[in-house]
Amino acid sequence: MAINWFPGHMKKTQREIKENLKLVDAVIEIRDARIPRSSANPDIEKLLEGKPRIILLNKSDLTDSNVTKEWIDYLTNDIVRVLEVNCLKGDGLKNIKPMLLNLLKEKHDRLRAKGMVNIMMRVMVVGIPNVGKSTFINKMARNNIAKTGDRPGVTKSKQWIKTGAGIELLDTPGVLWPKFEDDETALDLAFTGAIKDEIMDIEELALKLVDRLQESYEAKLKERYKLTEVFENPLDTLDAIGKKRGTLISGGQIDYNRLAVILLDEFRAGKMGKISLERPGEEENEDN
Repeated sequence: MAINWFPGHMKKTQREIKENLKLVDAVIEIRDARIPRSSANPDIEKLLEGKPRIILLNKSDLTDSNVTKEWIDYLTNDIVRVLEVNCLKGDGLKNIKPMLLNLLKEKHDRLRAKGMVNIMMRVMVVGIPNVGKSTFINKMARNNIAKTGDRPGVTKSKQWIKTGAGIELLDTPGVLWPKFEDDETALDLAFTGAIKDEIMDIEELALKLVDRLQESYEAKLKERYKLTEVFENPLDTLDAIGKKRGTLISGGQIDYNRLAVILLDEFRAGKMGKISLERPGEEENEDN
C-alpha cells in the first residue's frame, strides 16, 4: 500500500520546531498509545535529542494495559519520562507538573540560587496529526484555545498557551515525515487515522486491519462481530463480518466501502476492545 503524504507546511513546521527549541525548557511529545513506535516522528526525534521530554501515551484507555506498561519501561531514560494518559478525559495529566519539576530540578535550583522565584516552565508540544495535541492543550488550559478536529492537520500555526499550573505551552502543527521506513508503520498510522482517509484505499485498509486483528486479537474480533470462526484468508473473514452487519447490496454482494467505514470507525472508537497494535522491541526482532 503506497502512502506518500508530506504537505509543504510539514517541512516548514520541522524548521520552526528546530528554531523554537531554544525558547523552551522541555518538550511534551504526544503519541498514540496503540502505536507508540509508529506515532513517533523519527525526524522530530532527532531534533529533540538532549532536550528533557515527557512522552504522553494518549488514548491509553483503548489499549492493552500490560503492553502500555511495557512501553513505559521501554521508552523511559535519564531525560525522558513517560505517562499513560487520556487527554479527552484528563486522566493522568495531573502527573505532568511534578514530572516536569523533577526533570528540570537542576535548572530550577540554579535559577533560585540567583534569586529567581515563581519560575514559569515553557514547554513545546509536538506530535503527529490526529494524536490529540489540541485536546491535551485545551484540557491543560481548561478552555478551547487550541483548535481541534477529528481529521489530521487542523492546527496550522504556532500558538503559546498559558495554563494555571505554572506551565506555558507552545503548540505546533502535527507533523508526519516524507518517507515511511516500512509498510507496518504506514498501516498503523492509517488504521488510527493519522493519515487522511481521503487519500487511502479504505477498502484495502479495512482488509489489512482484519488481517492484523485476526492474527493478534482473534477473540475480540469474533466477539465484536459474533463470528464462530475466522478464516485463513482475511477476505473471507471480512465477508463474514459484512454479512453479520448486513452491508449487502443487490445480488447479495458486500458493500465493501460501507463495511470499511464501519470497521475503521469502530476500531478507532475502541468498540472492538482494548487493542495494542505494537509491542516494544518488535522491530528489533524482525531485523534479527
